[in-house]
Amino acid sequence: MYCGKLGKAIFFFISFFLIYIFTFYLSYYFGNVFYLSFLFLLFSIYAANIILSFKEANNIFNYKLESYNKWYFYLLFILLNVTSTFLIKTYVIENFNLTSNHMNYNILSGDCVSLNKISSKKIQRGDIVIFRPPHNTKQHFVKRCVALPGDELFVADKNLYLHHREGDEWIKNNFNEEDIVVFAQKLWVKNPYMKEHPGIHHDDKISLNGQYPMPIFNFAPIRVDEDHYFMMGDNRDHSNDSRFWGAVPYENIEGTPWFIYFSIDEDWEIRWDRLGKTPTDLEAPEHLDRAVVERIKKDKDDYGIY
Repeated sequence: MYCGKLGKAIFFFISFFLIYIFTFYLSYYFGNVFYLSFLFLLFSIYAANIILSFKEANNIFNYKLESYNKWYFYLLFILLNVTSTFLIKTYVIENFNLTSNHMNYNILSGDCVSLNKISSKKIQRGDIVIFRPPHNTKQHFVKRCVALPGDELFVADKNLYLHHREGDEWIKNNFNEEDIVVFAQKLWVKNPYMKEHPGIHHDDKISLNGQYPMPIFNFAPIRVDEDHYFMMGDNRDHSNDSRFWGAVPYENIEGTPWFIYFSIDEDWEIRWDRLGKTPTDLEAPEHLDRAVVERIKKDKDDYGIY
């Protein structure tokens, strides 16, 4: 218990917990750079605390055990640490290491993202979402929400067509005429997210030759069920998504990625330019261009779906 000093042990335990929560709230309002800087400061204080405790331990001679130097006090502190870590991970923030390219060029394999669980889980069209797919709820996927409950959609020749639940008049007021088509007496928006999210793309080498699953190219019209969300990867022709296993129930959604706290490529080189960036930041041309170059260099012979 911090060299036999119970008061100091309790003080440091509570202080670190409160500092972490305080830092999280401030960074939520003042930006991710603040979070990274303060987190570095927090770990520095923690390291200094360890060094000071070793020095103080070396200066103690003939130490007499106190009443709180019992095994169950140490067990209590361990349980408090485990419980606080669990609560933070469940209700505050959780980190994910992404190992697939289905969201390339926005989110890359090797990106490590923090998920903000305090912010609302109200999912909007176009949001990048972390969720558990309905066919394997023990695994986490990262995709883009392309349709909300009540929306209708279909895929034709790789193109996504979306009929928003708000109806035809809303579509006419919110989209350009050249992006709207008429089908089955309804208005549909063709590829509604590609302009706003330029990382969405197709792979020309994936063609309708009988070697690839049909949902990549053509997908029959459906209406998304209540409390379900239709997800697709930005790397459209390589993404294992709702086209194959259906829409995602709301209870399977963890939330939206907050920012990249670490990123490393297949050559174990750190992508310094991505640290602290949000998914929106990574849609800037300089980041997309680098992702395209990396993709062409490393995955030119990629024919998989993941």
